[in-house]
Amino acid sequence: MRKKLLAAGIVLLIVVLGAMVAQPSRARTSNQGQSAVLSNSCDRACLYGFLDKYLDGLKAKDPSRVPFAKNIKYSENNVVMKVGDGVWGTITGLGDYNLRMADPMTGEVGFYGLVQETKSSSTFALRLKVADGKIAEAEMLIRRSDGGAFPSQPKLVDKPVLNEIVPPDLRRPRERMIALVDGYWSTLQLNDGVLFTQFDDNCNRIENGLSTTHNPDLMKVIPVANLGCAEQFKLGNYRYDDRVRDRRFPLIDEERGLVMSAAFIDHAGRLGTFTLTDGRVIESPMKTPSTLCLLELFKIRDGKIQQIEAVFVGIPYNMQSPWFQY
Repeated sequence: MRKKLLAAGIVLLIVVLGAMVAQPSRARTSNQGQSAVLSNSCDRACLYGFLDKYLDGLKAKDPSRVPFAKNIKYSENNVVMKVGDGVWGTITGLGDYNLRMADPMTGEVGFYGLVQETKSSSTFALRLKVADGKIAEAEMLIRRSDGGAFPSQPKLVDKPVLNEIVPPDLRRPRERMIALVDGYWSTLQLNDGVLFTQFDDNCNRIENGLSTTHNPDLMKVIPVANLGCAEQFKLGNYRYDDRVRDRRFPLIDEERGLVMSAAFIDHAGRLGTFTLTDGRVIESPMKTPSTLCLLELFKIRDGKIQQIEAVFVGIPYNMQSPWFQY
């Protein structure tokens, strides 16, 4: 009996000593992991620094000035290409508009501005992903003028609401912010007057440099252009938007209440006329199959969408995204 107790005691002692010896090793592993996370962190100022380097390199037509990752993925107007191609070869300047946002949690930074190419000026949206001290992703949408309702020489005006810091008590969790924007896309899809999100009473929307809310001068093109965001959707004006797909929410700027979202709007082009909820019969402006590719920014305050800034371009119908995980 004593031999069995002695043997058991020895085994227990070995186990305890082994645990004590192993503990420092685990602690070192934990500290190393924490150091790795800290070394890879990039706050708002850091992310804006990468954005500035990208814009400086773009303006100089010199990708070598930009700290790109070895396997950098770059797309322009939904087409993957090599950095240095596309606008990198045609840019002649950048405008004064400077709207930026950052998400330190995901390492994403975004920008809305104006780019000059020879004599033309275009609105553009940019998303960068920073990882391990390098720019690993760059996604750019440039709305080059092709006539129509949007201005050929857009002029963007600073909107203080987009840069305003949201008081902590009026902020919403990231998941809720994403849900509100996702609800916006669901409201737009087959718009029949039902709202799946919440709007501020003074919500405004800018698209490709043009105000498409509270703009009576645009009513010949958009019959409800004189109304605000919620009122337009309650009338069901966008019934011709058949599908809003491949929705992404890569950047959430919690401090400023901003969400940058990407999506595609498909138009089958089959709808002839449709009836608004007030009884008016409207002719659909979409007569052929088409798709819009968007990078859209949403300002959220107190759980409501307050301001929208969008850049979108036309692409082949049903074209897929190089960024969406199918």
